[in-house]
Formats: sequence, structure tokens, C-alpha cells
Amino acid sequence: MKKISIIVPCYNEEQAIPFFYEEINKISKTMKTDFEFIFVNDGSKDKTINVIKEYAKKDKRVKYINFSRNFGKEAAMYAGLENSTGDYIAIMDAD
Repeated sequence: MKKISIIVPCYNEEQAIPFFYEEINKISKTMKTDFEFIFVNDGSKDKTINVIKEYAKKDKRVKYINFSRNFGKEAAMYAGLENSTGDYIAIMDAD
């Protein structure tokens, strides 16, 4: 079975992540393939990492990378690509 990796660069996305996760989870359940969701917290100043960690506790498909400071979207995308294990990869914004 093939796997799809969804890479989600995040910067101050505390409020957007629950909506994003709910919708992407609905879509993933309709497909006959494995998924992994890689959230990359790019030094957010809000509680983005806490929200991501809660989803990771509940869903083994959720993985995360937490940057110590803001390195920029390109660095977040690259980190996600380097850590993805999917046969197919998509990069999506949370908002």
C-alpha cells in the first residue's frame, strides 16, 4: 500500500490547526492509502506546538518537528521533506 505524506509548515497556527486536522482527517478516511501528517512548528509564539502535540498523542499518523526559532517557511518545508516517509508528498498550509 502506498503512503501519502502531508507536510504542514506552521507559524502561529494555534487556531487554524484544529480546522485543518478535522478536514484532512475526513479526506484521509475516504481513501484507501496510508497517511502521515508532518507538522513543522517554525518557532511559533502562540500555543501551536501544544496543539500539535495533543493531536500526536491521539493519532499515530501525526508527527511533528519543533524549531527553536523562526527559520522561515522554506526551512520548514525542507525539514518536512527530509523526514517524510511517504511515496507521495504534499505540502499544505494550515490556514
